Amino acid sequence: MKEKVILAYSGGLDTSIIVPWLKENYDFEVIAVCIDVGQGDDMEKVREKAIKTGASKVYIEDVKEEFITDYLFKGIKSGAVYEGKYLLGTAFARPLMAKKLVEIAHTEGARYICHGCTGKGNDQVRFEVGIASFDPDIKIIAPWRIWDIKSREDAIDYAARRGIDIPVTKEKIYSRDMNLWHVSHEGGELENPTNEHKEDMYLLTTPPEKAPDFPTYVDIYFEKGVPKKVNGEELSPVEMLKLLNKIAGENGIGVIDLVENRLVGMKSRGVYETPAGTLLYFAHDELERMTLDKMTYHFKQIMSIKYGELLYDGLWFTTLRESLDSFVETTQKTVTGSVKLKLYKGNIKTASIDTPYALYNEEISSFSTGSLYNHKDAEGFINLYSLPSKIKAMTNKE
Repeated sequence: MKEKVILAYSGGLDTSIIVPWLKENYDFEVIAVCIDVGQGDDMEKVREKAIKTGASKVYIEDVKEEFITDYLFKGIKSGAVYEGKYLLGTAFARPLMAKKLVEIAHTEGARYICHGCTGKGNDQVRFEVGIASFDPDIKIIAPWRIWDIKSREDAIDYAARRGIDIPVTKEKIYSRDMNLWHVSHEGGELENPTNEHKEDMYLLTTPPEKAPDFPTYVDIYFEKGVPKKVNGEELSPVEMLKLLNKIAGENGIGVIDLVENRLVGMKSRGVYETPAGTLLYFAHDELERMTLDKMTYHFKQIMSIKYGELLYDGLWFTTLRESLDSFVETTQKTVTGSVKLKLYKGNIKTASIDTPYALYNEEISSFSTGSLYNHKDAEGFINLYSLPSKIKAMTNKE
């Protein structure tokens, strides 16, 4: 009886050629697993393609709801961003994919899992650390680290020699990753940072210059940090992301061009589209500014950086991440309310914030004298607050 290998399969360039490569180089039964996190692919065509290229069985796992509720919502509540810009669309999906791959490997009695990540990328780490977190005995096959194919152009030639349909050409050679949260673009002319990226690459976003000449308003309601309603309508997590991607994308919201520090030690450049995520992060932060006290909000900003680094580095299934979630959940108890945003040609403006837990008090903050604040109290406060500065000045003078 043949050994089985579980292949993380997307039907893209890399995994399309990995099926025949595995058949040519190993005596394995290849079981393809396509984990649907909202790529937008026709899954029946993906299944047919995998079988046609040599897979004996195909699993199609629809995990879109779990992806949003157990991963993306945690990201929104934590405020996790990598290096101040990247909303971690690819990184959010990999832990869930790793978990599902191990589950299917156990179901099939497979001792091997294969992935199509390159030897220069972050995803190889995310997949393999995730897999090891559930089953350290599973063996990994990573073709890009061992085969003779050296480039995407080589991979395209390999596919052509075997008559395999692939979604890229040497003219449009971008490496893309897409899910409900984002789409990333890497490779091609993007590898030269002196090149301005071409806006015709966008899949989710209208270039700001071509966005409507009038503003769009959108109201997002959160309950304990979790988005629940858009424009007063309660939606499922999947439908909410789809709607916000449409609204934000049409208004040119959510594109970043980023040179990032990869985990494996090099810098790389990518263009990321995250329309819905950009709105949700922006609105959630505005609500937190209204409902969290100064010390908590400031410390949470520090924690958000660490959370983003853990996620980027593939360390989702760790005690530290779970512990940070406990802190985050405590902060979210009062993050409830509505935030209305005004969108116009790539820009976001806060139109209103309405929450029963606001720590902002108009009577105290008003320039007019209120009963809760005595202007005269500021003098004593400043005298004490400035005391270290005064002592230092006196010492220097002497």
